[in-house]
Amino acid sequence: MSLSVVYTRAAIGVKAPLISVEVHLSNGLPGLTLVGLPETTVKEARDRVRSAIINSGYTFPAKKITINLAPADLPKEGGRYDLPIAIALLAASEQLNTSRLGSYEFIGELALTGALRGVPGAISGALEAIRAGREIILANENSAEVSLIAEKGCLIAGHLQEVCAHLEGRHRLSEPEETEDIPPESTDDLSDIIGQEQGKRALEITAAGGHNLLLIGPPGTGKTMLASRLNGLLPPLNNHEALESAAIVSLVSSVSLQKQWRRRPFRSPHHSASLTAMVGGGSIPGPGEISLAHNGILFLDELPEFERRVLDALREPIESGEIHISRTRAKISYPAQFQLVAAMNPSPSGHYQGNHNRCTPEQTLRYLGKLSGPFLDRFDLSLEIPLPPPGLLSQSSIRGESSVTVRDRVIAAQARQYRRQNKLNARLDNAEIRQFCQLKAEDATWLEETLTRFGLSIRAWQRLLKVARTIADVESSHAIERQHLQEALSYRAIDRLLLHLQKLLA
Repeated sequence: MSLSVVYTRAAIGVKAPLISVEVHLSNGLPGLTLVGLPETTVKEARDRVRSAIINSGYTFPAKKITINLAPADLPKEGGRYDLPIAIALLAASEQLNTSRLGSYEFIGELALTGALRGVPGAISGALEAIRAGREIILANENSAEVSLIAEKGCLIAGHLQEVCAHLEGRHRLSEPEETEDIPPESTDDLSDIIGQEQGKRALEITAAGGHNLLLIGPPGTGKTMLASRLNGLLPPLNNHEALESAAIVSLVSSVSLQKQWRRRPFRSPHHSASLTAMVGGGSIPGPGEISLAHNGILFLDELPEFERRVLDALREPIESGEIHISRTRAKISYPAQFQLVAAMNPSPSGHYQGNHNRCTPEQTLRYLGKLSGPFLDRFDLSLEIPLPPPGLLSQSSIRGESSVTVRDRVIAAQARQYRRQNKLNARLDNAEIRQFCQLKAEDATWLEETLTRFGLSIRAWQRLLKVARTIADVESSHAIERQHLQEALSYRAIDRLLLHLQKLLA
């Protein structure tokens, strides 16, 4: 036949829409026309496919060739269309005798020798193909990532000849080896931290409720060390979460997917990171740090050193759990449900008012002014991490609770939240806050008076209620008590710091 249709998948963010590769051979001057909104890398497929077909022992058709990638209005980029184009050409020129093309999908880049190379975003394409009831054929290089998928339906090939032999029934392609659950590696333990008991307590509450945390203190007090221990307090990813995170990472790199399987992401971008690096972008937008941290932690060290517009761009994703990127050629959404943990010094010199601080209150307030009020409101907890008291370092042999012990309490507290509301406390909306964070009348009056005195916003009031609800869950308390509210208020260090500076300037 002179017409053939082969199925493949595009990579538009974490989505993988179906693409039909239609090839028609007709009489006329030999040539190849590729239509369907292809990018430069797709247009170059004509040369890669020609050499791959010839070097695999087949004949490149000496006819007028028209290749259509449908739907035509969907942008297409990368070398992922090489394999389906080659298969469609061989079928249209009757060099490939098969009637089973409709039950397969193909993704893979071709080398000039006919060997298959891996492509980014293979997990999303494989999942969609399996849901559509088709088997998908991919390159060996994608074997590790698609092996994370529990369902059957992925086949692995190393060369165009192997794919053709399988389609003609002369050879059976192998399936990727199943990935066993890899236990989490031993990480730095919470018990390694000397002192800082309030910081450890704040970490437990942060982990239990899925809250955002801001750590404030002089250099060398252990802010970064505390933040690095948070991952060890969180439960491992379930299958759905793990595949979500793996699908995003596979768009960037699939090298470490198996090593990270079921482990929560921990992303720590440098403070020089651009807006595009943080939220994603490009002509066809790729994922940024906030999406790579999906289902995990985004840690921003030296917070005031980040560009203000970069930080303010995080405000909407923190609330919605996703990021929408609009460009002329594509509009893409990425999931971005992450916990934001940040660390900062209280002043440009790194210290509070005193002998070590060489800055005036005006300079300190200007330094903190790099952080907008709406952005600071996104932190459920902010905590001062002070220098250890004299004599504590000499008692460094005294170890506190281990990460495993604290993680057991975190898992128990999260289980209570899922039984009650089927989500973590940090993700409660306004109606759910009214339903699950009810206060006694006298406690509600006391809290309102306190917030008025500190000049806090309604958003801060809602976040206080969520934190108090988490503290009650950690304490196995059914109702929010006054002591839970008081502890939640103690985690508002940034408000107290700003209020103190304003009084000094008054």
